Amino acid sequence: MKLNVNGEQVEIPNTVEKVSDLLEHLGINEKVAIVELNANILQKADHAATKLTNGDRVEIVHFVGGG
Repeated sequence: MKLNVNGEQVEIPNTVEKVSDLLEHLGINEKVAIVELNANILQKADHAATKLTNGDRVEIVHFVGGG
């Protein structure tokens, strides 16, 4: 499946079906992340239930520590 993630076209394995799967695939499932799917901000509680489809636009913002 092809998704537009943070402005970049990426090919995602077919095993990635939901937003929570995408976060895990990208290695940021343990971090605090804000996810916008097709211009709609998702609640964290909805990540596991929200399905992805080919061509979806996903914006992910996560926090990075530093000093």
